[in-house]
Amino acid sequence: MVVRVVKFISIASGEVMQAVSRRHLTKCIFSLSKRWSSDGVVVHRDSEINNCKIPFKFTPENMKRIEVIISKYPPEYKCGAVIPVLDLAQRQHGWLPISAMHEVARILGIARMRVYEVATFYSMFNRKPMGKNFVQVCGTTPCMLRGAESIMEAITKKLGIKVGETTKDGLFSLAEVECLGACVNAPMVQINDDYYEDLTPKDISDILDEFKAGKRPKPGPRSGRAAAEPVGGLTTLTTPPKPPGFGFQPGI
Repeated sequence: MVVRVVKFISIASGEVMQAVSRRHLTKCIFSLSKRWSSDGVVVHRDSEINNCKIPFKFTPENMKRIEVIISKYPPEYKCGAVIPVLDLAQRQHGWLPISAMHEVARILGIARMRVYEVATFYSMFNRKPMGKNFVQVCGTTPCMLRGAESIMEAITKKLGIKVGETTKDGLFSLAEVECLGACVNAPMVQINDDYYEDLTPKDISDILDEFKAGKRPKPGPRSGRAAAEPVGGLTTLTTPPKPPGFGFQPGI
């Protein structure tokens, strides 16, 4: 009896694993979005524009910023500054080449592998050339329910590129990303450091036109509301806050 039960469990487990494998394979084959650089191969491959022989140095201004960043950490833990210093390198160069990672490792006094681990883990670090304006469309459930697909369609039509591509003039790169934390203002798009929320296809088209003209569109909701309050106005927190000590017992 024990042998039969074990044999049954083994067969059942094998069938489950096959089913999971089939689902995984189907998901991989029919993925709708092109893989972005942060999702790709984590092993560096030398190229003409990205190899160890191409020097990278921080500007004097950024070196001063790095000194301020590192000063926030105890001397024995300055390796904790790896993320902000990598971000500074990317802002200076536009993307994060291998030589920039090596310079960050040298400045922080840590192994290069430690920098590679961080740069390949976080999706905000781009290890290939990027457009001047990085357009990130949120594709998570709240934004999808509110029309993210129509926003993506408007962007691809306007720019003539697909997800994971950069325009020929180098002005725009496009990516589909997971939740950016502005669900109440869905659908939304992040362009560089700014959020553009409560979007319609026309809104995003107008925003892209402003970027093409060299302007920086005003970030925030496009529906007229100031932040995340209801469209019809506030329904709570409509009175001034109570002063410190309100509600305390007299003897306290």
